[in-house]
This record gives sequence, structure tokens and C-alpha cells, in this order.
Amino acid sequence: MLYRGPLFRALNPVYAREPLSGRGAELHGGRFNPRGVPALYSSLTVLTALREANQAGSLQPTTLVSYDAEVDGVFDTRDEATLAAEGIDAAALADDTWRDQMKAIGEARTQVFARGLIAKGYRAMLVRSFAPGATKDDLNMVLWQWSDSPPSRLTLIDDENRLSR
Repeated sequence: MLYRGPLFRALNPVYAREPLSGRGAELHGGRFNPRGVPALYSSLTVLTALREANQAGSLQPTTLVSYDAEVDGVFDTRDEATLAAEGIDAAALADDTWRDQMKAIGEARTQVFARGLIAKGYRAMLVRSFAPGATKDDLNMVLWQWSDSPPSRLTLIDDENRLSR
């Protein structure tokens, strides 16, 4: 699948000066990337990005950024038949015990799934948000490969270089 359009991230201000690094996800691992694998977790809407970044407790300081994206090779998890062909289902994607699995056995099932997609050449994955208050229409894009050119172009929108100050 080819995705063209805006993407949004609500960053911890610690990472605001490096909005294209994927370093936080690489260091700690995420639902769809094991430790050591960089990933950019983005959302298709601003509200979804804010929900994703502030899932526990009160709203914390957040830096909201947007990107213009053109990413080819996106795996669409909304297609249940395609998911089944990969040996996983929507319930497994939503399983909130992924952190416990990661601690117990090194990688969560969703991380193993993502590693398999990466090995098959997928650059990103479109997946619903599992943040509190999200609906099936709140979508995220998890990118494993990105650059300033196709086939996985991601351009930060910062015309005034505000993040470099």
C-alpha cells in the first residue's frame, strides 16, 4: 500500500530536537518494534497523536510535530485476511500485555510480527490506535524505514526552523 498525506507525532520534549530519529523507540522497544530497531510512531490525526503520547495520567508537556509523507510498502492491519496470512489477528495486535511479554521472553508477539514484516520489505504499518478513548477510526502509522526521498519519504514541517533553536 502507498500512503500519501500528513502524519503527526506528539513528542516528549526530550526528543523534540530530533523529530526524525526514532531513538526513543529504538532504546526502549515499542508495541511494534523490538529494542534495537528504530521506529517512528505517528498518527493520521492530531487528536490521535495526543492520545498516543499521553496515555497515562494527566497531560504532560508535549511537542506536536507534523510531517508530509509519501511511504510505499505499508502493511495495512485493517485487512483481517492479510493479518491471518501473517499468523496474527486484531486481538493480538491490541493485547496490552506486550510489555510483560517483552520482559518475560525478550520480545512481544507484536514485536515478532513487526520483525517479520520488516524482513519481508515493509517500510511501515498502518494500525489502529489502542490508546484510551480511541476508536477503530483512529489510525497510527509505524515507520521502520524513512528518509528524505521515496520510497519512504518523510518531511518534517518546520518552515521556520523552530525545532533547531
